[in-house]
Amino acid sequence: MTQPRYTPLAQSLPASVPFVGPETQERQRGAPFAARLGANENIFGPSPKAIAAMQGSLGEIWKYGDAESHDLRAALAAHHSVAPENIMIGEGIDGLLGYLVRLLIGDGDAVVTSLGAYPTFNYHVAGFGGVLHTVPYKDDHEDPAALFARAAEVDAKLVYLANPDNPMGSWHSGADLLAAMDALPEGCLLLLDEAYIDCAPDRTALPIDISDPRVIRTRTFSKAYGMAGARVGYVLAEAELIAAFNKVRNHFGMNRTAQIGALAALQDQAWLAEVLDRISTARDRIAQIARDNGLTPLPSATNFVAIDCGSDGAFAKSVLEDLVDQGVFVRMPFAAPQNRCIRVSCGPEDQLDAFARALPIALERARNG
Repeated sequence: MTQPRYTPLAQSLPASVPFVGPETQERQRGAPFAARLGANENIFGPSPKAIAAMQGSLGEIWKYGDAESHDLRAALAAHHSVAPENIMIGEGIDGLLGYLVRLLIGDGDAVVTSLGAYPTFNYHVAGFGGVLHTVPYKDDHEDPAALFARAAEVDAKLVYLANPDNPMGSWHSGADLLAAMDALPEGCLLLLDEAYIDCAPDRTALPIDISDPRVIRTRTFSKAYGMAGARVGYVLAEAELIAAFNKVRNHFGMNRTAQIGALAALQDQAWLAEVLDRISTARDRIAQIARDNGLTPLPSATNFVAIDCGSDGAFAKSVLEDLVDQGVFVRMPFAAPQNRCIRVSCGPEDQLDAFARALPIALERARNG
């Protein structure tokens, strides 16, 4: 019988995904989670105005979304004081990462990232035949100097750096990162993932002119704006690079209702401020739960807290698995030494209460083998 003729590259790739979703785990365990604290979703939810706008749009869901995302692009351009030509909307940061890698990376092209950084980026690089080079974290921070030095060594076309970082929650000041960019090699583009920038302290964002061709920045409505399920992300970059996305993107990939919801969310900055206050309170509570159990919470500029379990990755994995068994969904970094930690997303009091009850049990069981 005739079989599909897969490309050699496709044949060489594993049939896996970067993350096993909580729904998959719930099906496997045969029960829902009592606390969903692993996916860095904003459990506090989107603006009520965004919800109302999306509900009001459903009668016209028969329409395709605007292929240019005109209204949302214009609003984002005003919000960031740039031109619409400096912004591209896409299906979440994950979708935009795929488009950018497709634009720049071919078979054998070098790409640099941190060992243990966001794995979906690595997935796209492998999918287009790129060669991934990694450098270790430094004191639980991504290391711009080492990343850029490695990029020069391997003639990398692309460097990935998240600020603030996932999975550790650490961050660099925008000024320090800008100074480090002096070492970015010629012809290498910095992909700066700013998914968590809304949660970060002042002056964390990169203070760079939008026309600077050395960097492209990704932003999202999935985190602070609470719209992960809508899949709305965008990139900020100089106009020529933005225009190049039109060569490869799915022009009708954006859901119309999601576009409308994101616009309403952007216009409700009062709700965003309220949510950021809730995230800050939840970070403090998670840190206190960790300390109450003799563990060390890492400083965080995101909507999650990485908790040092005080041992190695095997011990942290035992803690995580027991939490999952108790109905508390959390995740952990996948590379040493960061995998000594578990990562707990911010959430409402009832879910953090569930985590507080489950953690000492999980720790005792892990220590007893």
